[in-house]
Amino acid sequence: MIPLILRELRLSFRHAADSTAAILFFIIAATLFPFALGPGPEILATIAPGIIWVCALLAALLPLDRLFGADYEDGSLDLLLLSGLPSYGVAFAKTAAHWLTTGLPLLLIAAPLAIMLRMPAQHAPLLLLTLLPGTLLLSLVGTLAAAITLGARRSAVLMPLITLPLMIPTLIFGCAAISSPHPKPALLMLAAMLALSLPLCPLAAGAALRAAAE
Repeated sequence: MIPLILRELRLSFRHAADSTAAILFFIIAATLFPFALGPGPEILATIAPGIIWVCALLAALLPLDRLFGADYEDGSLDLLLLSGLPSYGVAFAKTAAHWLTTGLPLLLIAAPLAIMLRMPAQHAPLLLLTLLPGTLLLSLVGTLAAAITLGARRSAVLMPLITLPLMIPTLIFGCAAISSPHPKPALLMLAAMLALSLPLCPLAAGAALRAAAE
């Protein structure tokens, strides 16, 4: 599994356009809100966590189209499934590579961007604490959606339709943890959803990969 993750990282660095596009989309989309809502610090400070969460969610969807697509088109997916690594192991390696190349950069940029949107600086650690399981959940659910739509017509359209509704609970609890005076229950819900998705999403994605390869 580790060589496969390293292979995915090398490919991502070699073709860095997808990850770069996701990061630039995140920055540009978040900076559009002050132009639309005005520079008032009261409004921006209130909605800044929601802006960061929604923009990060949409930005992380961009590289998912190529997560399995390139391997499926050139036959590498068949070799990966025959390599001795279980199909859920292949899916988990793809999930880890997606988070390292997309989720982690978004996580690092989120705090400065939120402060630019007038969010109080003392809320930045809590924002990052919610985005950490949130980006992991997005990578897990996104990998599942990419595997389900692999080989389907208009998979680029189907993938967001599958991923976004499944991410609504994560979005709700992530924003609630920041706005609530008692963030612990929402953080525990995020941790519970991550604990549930960590084994189930790779297993389901592995089954979808086997079905697509057959």
